[in-house]
Amino acid sequence: MNRHSHRRTLAAVSARPRAARRRRAVVFLSGLAFTLAASVAPTTVAHAEGAARPRGASACETGEFCLWSEADYGGTLVRLDLRNTNPEECRPLPDGMTARSFSNLIDRHVTVYQDAHCSTEADFSTYPGPGTFVPRSPYVVRAVQIWN
Repeated sequence: MNRHSHRRTLAAVSARPRAARRRRAVVFLSGLAFTLAASVAPTTVAHAEGAARPRGASACETGEFCLWSEADYGGTLVRLDLRNTNPEECRPLPDGMTARSFSNLIDRHVTVYQDAHCSTEADFSTYPGPGTFVPRSPYVVRAVQIWN
């Protein structure tokens, strides 16, 4: 055997483990991509129109933005819709109520505010509708604004 044929043999032998490592990497990355896609899918479905409503949020009807005084849709319920709330106007919650959970079943975006006067100095977030359910608000809600 000459020197050159020995090199080819070593190259062929070392290529096999490289190919095996590549196959393992492809299998691993495919599994990782599948796992990540599966973990994102439930979040997307939970906000989709027609998604199953959480048990406590079933009191809220289509066309309403509902707020509850306690987390997990408990306590006092306030229903807002376009009959009692003007679009693009700040609407403090009635009687000084504070909300800790809410659901948006209006076909418009709704912004919830920590401040009772819709000040952007405090926390605020906009939620798309219909079909957004928030069982535990990241802050106490004191006012809302429905957008056109």
